[in-house]
Amino acid sequence: MTAQEHMLAVNGIEIHAEEFGDPSHPPVLLVMGSMSQGAAWPDALVGRIAAAGYRVVRYDHRDTGRSSAIDFAAAPYTWEAIRDDALGVLDALGIGSAHLVGHSAGGLLAQWIAALRPERVRSLTVIGSSPLGRGEGKVIMRALAGEAQPEGSLPGPKAEFVELFRKAFAAPPEGREELIAFQVETARVLNGPNLPFDADAQRRLEERLLDRDRDPATVANHRLAAAADPDFEPVGLLPGITAPTLVMEGACEPVKPGHGPLIAAEIPGARMHFVPDMGHPIAPEAVAEVADTVLGHLGAADGPTTG
Repeated sequence: MTAQEHMLAVNGIEIHAEEFGDPSHPPVLLVMGSMSQGAAWPDALVGRIAAAGYRVVRYDHRDTGRSSAIDFAAAPYTWEAIRDDALGVLDALGIGSAHLVGHSAGGLLAQWIAALRPERVRSLTVIGSSPLGRGEGKVIMRALAGEAQPEGSLPGPKAEFVELFRKAFAAPPEGREELIAFQVETARVLNGPNLPFDADAQRRLEERLLDRDRDPATVANHRLAAAADPDFEPVGLLPGITAPTLVMEGACEPVKPGHGPLIAAEIPGARMHFVPDMGHPIAPEAVAEVADTVLGHLGAADGPTTG
């Protein structure tokens, strides 16, 4: 799979982006989750979407991958800035509107953009995410702290996720080998119990992601941005989303179980799809179903494509 790479000037920083497929085809912007690089999108998924007749763009958020590593103390930023980076990528590539596909916190960003800038969004696909405005970050932090969730909160993460991160907070990984080992174990937990997990392949991926990161330490700035404004998520925007919307959730989601139907319930006309046996990430065994479901949604929203 051949990528055209770009280093884009966006909002006063550099954002690294890759695009695949014919630039004349309808554009799809992939928005990855918090503290995650664009390269975390499975190549097989990207390739299937591009081969179906789409111009696929994935990018590294600020403070991840090859994008700018920022001194947060000197130049603090907010999640609004991370949101606006996605729009800046489209602007820098001359894309007026695109299909948005967001995973995890990238799904929150995609919902936010679809609500505020409907003219930029041809369709919306949200995978493994939570409803905008319901404070999923607070839910996770309360679970890790052992605090009770207030009535009406989103469902909390599964016990195995909580146990893993409590241990990590008590004894953070140090050095390259410990960090890679922790990332592999995190991936194992997020994978869920039903699908196979290839630890060797995951290790190779984690090594590649670490090696392409300008400064791995700055990825924590995403948490600082959230902590600086814990109420950054706007409330009540989802019913105003007009883009055709697909919501997907793994049937074995360990971090945000049951959050997908809550998104679909708030967005008019949204369609909910559970992926059997999938956990939080898009596992290799789930790529075909995820790709086919997403492509069906894009086709219905955009009409027939060329190529």
